[in-house]
Amino acid sequence: MADKSFHVEVVSADSKLYSGDATFLIAQTTVGELGVLAGHEPLLGQLVPGGFVVIDEEGGKRLAAAVQGGFLSVTGETVTVLAESAQWADDVDVATERTNLENADEGSDEYNRAHSRIVAAEHLTK
Repeated sequence: MADKSFHVEVVSADSKLYSGDATFLIAQTTVGELGVLAGHEPLLGQLVPGGFVVIDEEGGKRLAAAVQGGFLSVTGETVTVLAESAQWADDVDVATERTNLENADEGSDEYNRAHSRIVAAEHLTK
């Protein structure tokens, strides 16, 4: 692992979604968006329902996941995302999720899920 990378684990309640090395990670927490680089100070953050996590892999590929609550643990060498549920953005049908968002009550589980999927998918194009 290079000096500017760190290990990332993304785990949901029912599966391990990712294990690899990254150079940058963004997570949406209850106190705002948080960016993590190698050597970040240790912290524990709560992920928001309807949030997202973005991983810039060591090789340059960007991954994004819609995340429904959970926690983010950062140590000097590792970031662990423990999500209640998560879905990779490249599996998202954005048109369907926009329709779901329009039909859901703001703040509902359906609204949060659709919103997080749309935002995660948008992070793949940045």
